[in-house]
Amino acid sequence: MENLIQPKKLFYTSCLALIVTAMTFAIRAKIMTMWGTDFKLTGEQVGLIAGTAFWGFTLAQIIGGPLIDIVGMRKILTLAFVGHLLGVAVTIFATSFWTLFLGTLLIGIANGSVEAACNPLVATIYSTQKTKMLNRFHMWFPGGNVIGGLIAYFMIDALHLSWQALMGVLLVPAIIYGALFLTQRFPQTERAASGISYKGMLKACIGPLFIFMVLCMFLTASTELGTSQWIEALLKQVGVSAILVFVFINFIMAIGRLFAGPVVHRLNPAGMLLFSAIFATLGLFWLSHASGYEAFAAAAVFAAGVCYFWPTMLGFVSEYIPETGALGLNIMGGAGMLSVAIILPFMGSWYDGNKAKALQQGADQVAAELQAGRDTMMTVIILPVILIVAFLVLFLKFRKKSKVALTQTQPAAQTL
Repeated sequence: MENLIQPKKLFYTSCLALIVTAMTFAIRAKIMTMWGTDFKLTGEQVGLIAGTAFWGFTLAQIIGGPLIDIVGMRKILTLAFVGHLLGVAVTIFATSFWTLFLGTLLIGIANGSVEAACNPLVATIYSTQKTKMLNRFHMWFPGGNVIGGLIAYFMIDALHLSWQALMGVLLVPAIIYGALFLTQRFPQTERAASGISYKGMLKACIGPLFIFMVLCMFLTASTELGTSQWIEALLKQVGVSAILVFVFINFIMAIGRLFAGPVVHRLNPAGMLLFSAIFATLGLFWLSHASGYEAFAAAAVFAAGVCYFWPTMLGFVSEYIPETGALGLNIMGGAGMLSVAIILPFMGSWYDGNKAKALQQGADQVAAELQAGRDTMMTVIILPVILIVAFLVLFLKFRKKSKVALTQTQPAAQTL
């Protein structure tokens, strides 16, 4: 009997691949400062290494997006699997800045390939519930961060194992998702099944609304992921474990995305984005002033804000500009990761500068690191403030507009 497409199995395997992607972020957030010590790197150099993961992610999405309808989802996901295995291996055996750079780049390409294939896959198999199911799929990004963060805490802080051993943990779920994807069939993308031409997809991707959403994606991604990647340094001296604050943030985000359906029903995607920008601003401001266990309360507000940013940006584009297809989703993801690649070294430079300034003013090492983290967060807060204005305009325009549905003119069950 011919093997049929199994939407649920595809969805759950996609979630596992996203967990691996997220675990790389959590583990890197924990060991970035360790790289700085072991390889005698500056904050800016560490930021450049971390940033290359986002450059690789962007590269995979920009190249993979146009290729999804040509080579199929399976080949893109095979690239992800191979990239994860090679990237982890190169990182474990790294001896310098450049080998760390290469390993992180390979992992970034793998992560981008997962999203390049899985975002249009989820939008295709759940074409009538896109924002809800994209949020549920992306629940496993913070979920994977929780898993990776807890593993990092126990392996490094409790068991005092090496960061190389921690990186090796990634190989187990990577091998599992790779094996599962190789046994499954994949559908056509929704755009292809609806008969919209490749030229029509390209034209939709240069429309004013889409360009506006791409620009907003630069700011939403930088607010969420830029802060999370530097969290070990930003919250290093607040009096609680920074990696546990990171885990707490991602736990709140996972719960929020799991129950995104009722929020979408009440607010609509544009309303969700406005809500997110307001809470991200309030949370980041509070985090920049919090000490001790108060940091967890501030982190909860920040998490409630950034929780819906990424999947709802994708959901909005998929629901209101569906003719942009897989390319549109991948341009959005690529723009988000590109922005983080750009901001990470800047954040490292701001942190170094703020710390040096505090030391010059007579602060000791601990006080200087605390102040540097706070001042850096107060610089980053400019981004969600801009988003409040942008998303207010979007909400006023789209609060009463219905989402656009595509009509399939070809069967979606073609194997790719």
